[in-house]
This record gives sequence, C-alpha cells and structure tokens, in this order.
Amino acid sequence: MTRVGVVDLGTNSTRLLVADVDDGRVEEVERRLQITRLGEGVDRRRLLLPTAIARVRNVLADYRRELERLGATRTLAVATSAVRDAENGEAFLGEVEWSYGFSTRLLSGEEEASWMFRGVANGRPLEEETLVVDIGGGSTELVVGGPDDVVYRTSLDLGCVRLTERFLHTDPPTREELERCAYYVREQLPTDQHPAAAIGVAGTVTTLATLDLGLEAEDPALVHGHRMPTDVVAAGVERLSQQNIEEIRARPGIHPERAPVIVAGAIVALEVLRHFRLPQLEVSERDIMHGAALAAAELPEPVEGDAPPGAYTCC
Repeated sequence: MTRVGVVDLGTNSTRLLVADVDDGRVEEVERRLQITRLGEGVDRRRLLLPTAIARVRNVLADYRRELERLGATRTLAVATSAVRDAENGEAFLGEVEWSYGFSTRLLSGEEEASWMFRGVANGRPLEEETLVVDIGGGSTELVVGGPDDVVYRTSLDLGCVRLTERFLHTDPPTREELERCAYYVREQLPTDQHPAAAIGVAGTVTTLATLDLGLEAEDPALVHGHRMPTDVVAAGVERLSQQNIEEIRARPGIHPERAPVIVAGAIVALEVLRHFRLPQLEVSERDIMHGAALAAAELPEPVEGDAPPGAYTCC
C-alpha cells in the first residue's frame, strides 16, 4: 500500500486528496477544497494573475503541512486548463515544484480526460457507451467508454469560469446572455457520439446534486451515485439564473465562492444532456483526483537518504 497526496491546480479551485493506493484501488483518507480562481482573467489575458497565484500559494502551504501530517510518501500536483492556456503557466508550475516539493504534471486536454475517466471507473463497473462529463473552470472533458476501453475523448473550452467571463456579464444574467451562452455550448459539442448514459463529476455537478437533495452542505456519501433527471437540471438552471450572485451565495448547499460561476456550469450540464438526448445524469464523487492518485502511486520510489518526492523545501 502507498499513501499518496494529489493536488489539483484547477481553474476555479485548488483541491487536495490524500489516499491509500493498494493493488489499483484508491481509498480516500482526506479531501479538501478551496476556491482560488487561478484562471481568473486567463481567457482574455492569457496570463495567471499575481493575485490569483497568491491565493493558490496560500492554500498550498496549508496542503503541504496536511500532507506531512498524514504521512503521504509521494505527492503529485496536476495542472489543467488555466495553466495550459497561460503564457506563464510553466513558470508557475516550476515555482510550485521548487517551493513545495511536489512532483508536477501539466496535463493536455486529452490526458485530463483520460485521467478523469480512470478515476471515475476506479472501483466501479461502467456500462458500454457511458459518457463521463467533467465540467471544470476552464474546460469540459467528455469521455465515452465502457468496461474495457475508452472509445472517444475530447477537451472543450467550456469551463464555468471561462463561459461566465465571456457571456454572463449582468447580475443576474439577461435572457439574451443565457441564450448566447447555451448556443455557444451547443455549437462545440460533438455530433458523432451517441452515449446511452451519463456520469457527471466536479463541483458544478455535485453542487446541483446537493441542491436537488435539499442538503445544507455537500455530503459525498449522499451525493455519490445520485441521479438527476434532465428536467431537474433544467429547473435548477432556471432558478439559479433568476437570482443574483448574493442570493445564490446565501443558498444552503452552495459554496459561497462558487456562486459567481454556477449558472454557466449548470448550462453546460443541461446542454450536454439535451444534446445527447440523455434522460438523467448520475453524479460521481470520484474524478480526476482519483486518476491522479493512481499516477502518483506509480512515481519512482524515494531514494534512501534523499528527500522523498514531495518533500517540503521552502515557503
């Protein structure tokens, strides 16, 4: 058994997973999430902003201490859409590796999709022609596969932060803004795939499930495996889009810092279901973090006498 730590440097959030990996199975030990908006302004400026980097660094210092407390022997920080798109993205990753001792990996869109699918499939069977959709801050990954193989994968620039910055400028958004956003999403979706079922992962989907279940806060044990009919997702989009950010922020079950981008993310979920004519969306709490945990367990063994991968070097 190997205890690993994974940090997901996402466009909207910075997440931590500490897990035990044994014979290809991932067992969670600890999970944390902070909304850091690393991708703020990246769609327009193609740069990670100093204030966004500072927010992430503050969180990474806390995560580093947690990893040491829990005894993770291998750590891996994975970066996705925002870092891919930013001109200073690789320099930022170099700073992360130097300052916090994480092994780092900048994932391509296809790698992100594959790792996400691997995480969702870990520990559960998938039926043939299952679509897995990961709605992130900068991109949305679509993967179609089954128990034996992935048959289709793509990464689309349809993240909730990116779409909010491009289309939803009014608070609450106007009907025209909502329609333009939905139309843009529809135009990007593939027309050559015909999945039979859908599984959704990441914060937008788990938040919609938390609201549908009437929970005060997200409870992974209740959210995981919850199924939302397409008309329930549509009703959620309608309700959220009629409220301003402060009203959404005050709703039980929504992380306050997710409020500014939840409408755009919900639009992506709804348009995917409608586009593929799917009756419902199953929610998974297992995602790219679990795929990254498997990759972290495959890192080289630490050399005796040397600092192990993930050893803290400075702050």
